[in-house]
Amino acid sequence: MHYNGKPNPPRQVLDVVVIGEALTDVVTTPGGTIEHPGGSPANVAYGLARLGVSTGLLTAIGTDRRGAALEEHLAGAGVTLLPGSRSLEGTSTATATIAQDGSASYAFDIIWDVQPLDLVHTPPKVLHTGSIASFLAPGAATVRTVLQQLRHQCIITYDPNIRPSLLGTHAEALRTFEELVHLTSVVKLSDEDAEWLYPDKTLGETATHILTLGADLAVITKGSSGSLLATPGTVLSIPAVTSTVVDTIGAGDSYMSALILGILTRGTDGYAPSVLEQLGGTAAAAAAITVGRAGARPPTGHELRLMLQR
Repeated sequence: MHYNGKPNPPRQVLDVVVIGEALTDVVTTPGGTIEHPGGSPANVAYGLARLGVSTGLLTAIGTDRRGAALEEHLAGAGVTLLPGSRSLEGTSTATATIAQDGSASYAFDIIWDVQPLDLVHTPPKVLHTGSIASFLAPGAATVRTVLQQLRHQCIITYDPNIRPSLLGTHAEALRTFEELVHLTSVVKLSDEDAEWLYPDKTLGETATHILTLGADLAVITKGSSGSLLATPGTVLSIPAVTSTVVDTIGAGDSYMSALILGILTRGTDGYAPSVLEQLGGTAAAAAAITVGRAGARPPTGHELRLMLQR
């Protein structure tokens, strides 16, 4: 599972393949403009590689300067950029403009048109997708096709990471979400995602509903209030790990990366209560490390092990 520092050839069986957007976050303030690598799926892939998991990313980036910066960022952690990912002329952006009073406005310039990749003959142990990639045409159709092809060949994890301004109507987004849940094994939402999708349900009711749609494990994160992990036979509340918060950027993606790591290494006990406690505790520790420092900087495997030892 551990990355050996050498690039993986395209046909190598990877522990995890992530399918989803990689983009440039552009933050404009009165003091100037700063650009950062972004995109929830790309952040999850980056976090997995930092934890020592051999990870490939199928995405759509440009052949421009921003695309090159994203590629360098991902390669620095050991992420394999899968064939077909350099498919656009210009890299997508998400721009946040911060006013003098601290208020923010957002603008998105996103193209999601991913090239299909044959993973049937070399399926990973885990396939992860989510965020804009699971909703935005035309690439969302490719994501759905890959999930259909691999649903019986590997564990599929899904984080919708709801962005209401990009999703069309609530009814359309809810239908897309539930159709994808049917193809997945593990679904992780934030409490904000859950409340937007199911405003009339409690978080517990939402988790139960996701299980009835076919998922084996439903996870709902609640920030400083911890997280809820539910299977058809067990519901557990896992406390957050205490941390001095610098900012919350990337915390949910770090949680997702560590959750996938836990699924890969959980042994033969399935989702027994003791396994759920370990999964939730490990993911909470990863999120705590990330919020304790500026920006989307997920922990390394060494940092996570030290936190868990404490």
